[in-house]
Amino acid sequence: MRKIFVITILASALLSGCATPETRIKNALVDKGLSEPLASCMADRMVDKLSTGQLLKIRKLKKFEKKDAGDISANEFVKYTRALQDPEIVSVTASSAVICSF
Repeated sequence: MRKIFVITILASALLSGCATPETRIKNALVDKGLSEPLASCMADRMVDKLSTGQLLKIRKLKKFEKKDAGDISANEFVKYTRALQDPEIVSVTASSAVICSF
């Protein structure tokens, strides 16, 4: 069900000329201080595994607003996703951070 929803969102974005969900999440992660390569890898995984509502929660995380790319570690970012009180977000973020760090 979630994949159909993501595909629908992606198709809508492509038709409207908007950025893909992966691009929006990647940009949000870079804005929060993750390096661009790490953010890109994590965004690809997160879009496949999290709902749109969960992705919006991550984009709205205030702790790291206006950081420069590379200012924070994946570990720090995962730590602060716990404030969202969503175990699935923490799990997906942590596993993405581990996989994408290598």
